[in-house]
Amino acid sequence: MLTLSGWTRIFLCREPVDFRKAHDGLLAVVRDELEENIFAGGLFVFLNKRRDRIKLLEWDRNGLWLHYKRLEKGTFKWVAAGTSNKVSMTRAELSMLVEGIDLKAGKFRPHFTDGIHINGCASQSDGSRESRAAR
Repeated sequence: MLTLSGWTRIFLCREPVDFRKAHDGLLAVVRDELEENIFAGGLFVFLNKRRDRIKLLEWDRNGLWLHYKRLEKGTFKWVAAGTSNKVSMTRAELSMLVEGIDLKAGKFRPHFTDGIHINGCASQSDGSRESRAAR
């Protein structure tokens, strides 16, 4: 299982990669084509030409992790505008990509809350406070 912190930088290589490449070959792609330093942290995502395989490369203090997934049916869907070979993505986008969710059809909704409940008091969206006893 892959666990990513909120500060993990995630980059997708837009161009298909030859999947005969392993750790060192993908490290060269990160360095030469994406112009990133893998040892500074981050997760790098690569797709093959048919988009039915995905590799994730990550450095963890003393070695490289290479995660690999092959789909038995279907393809990974990725839609991103731009001309750069390197695309920054969020953890949510990576999760949807790996799980087979089409990002073009997906919709990000704004995060909001009606109120925050702290120590028996509720903070309302208008900024006022109300205790549980008063409700």
